[in-house]
Amino acid sequence: MRVQKLTFAALAVVAGLSLTACQNGEDDMGQTAPSSTSSASSASGGSGSGGSDQGDGKGSAGKDSAGKGSGGQGTATGTGSDANGKVGKCRTDDLDITASDSTIDGDTEGTVAVEFKNGGGRDCVLSGYAGVDLKTSAGSLPAKRTGEKATPMTLKDGKSVYFGVTYPLNKSGGSGVRVTALVVTPPDETKSFSLEWPGAATLPVTDGSGSPVKVGPMGSAGQGEG
Repeated sequence: MRVQKLTFAALAVVAGLSLTACQNGEDDMGQTAPSSTSSASSASGGSGSGGSDQGDGKGSAGKDSAGKGSGGQGTATGTGSDANGKVGKCRTDDLDITASDSTIDGDTEGTVAVEFKNGGGRDCVLSGYAGVDLKTSAGSLPAKRTGEKATPMTLKDGKSVYFGVTYPLNKSGGSGVRVTALVVTPPDETKSFSLEWPGAATLPVTDGSGSPVKVGPMGSAGQGEG
């Protein structure tokens, strides 16, 4: 009987140890499973505990993207600068450039009106003075600016603006200097356009102390924008 009692006691101890081991194994799985589920939800963007992960994701993205990065205000600012109403400058190739004599009888000097008509299919900005050169029998004669205030303006597609080129009339009785062409360069452009000179055929000979030809800013020829 003593041997049987010892045997039963030993079996009870072994059974107790086995039960404890099983319980410890179940506790370990219970801690690991939520961690695995959380990772899966976070990676897939699922609901449940993933909702908390998504909330954190939006929070950090809100600070990085909406505040300073490419999203939110950053994107709005970029769009506003690049494509939200910012009008580009008028290019030489976008403009139909013509010139006509606008001298009125009794004027002490001659005037040629230069027209810029926007044919580029979009609105564009003109700012400042155009470059003007007269080609003459004595060489190129650049026009001087009148000094009038030049206000930036938006030239609507299909519309025109005019500016004036003034020059001294040849009343000397001599042959003077023959004008052969008018070369115009739109503001902030490097490409020029050559026109037939519509004004008086000659200019008086000067002492070379300065150009007698002057150019006004956009809208200075009297017609304004049409």
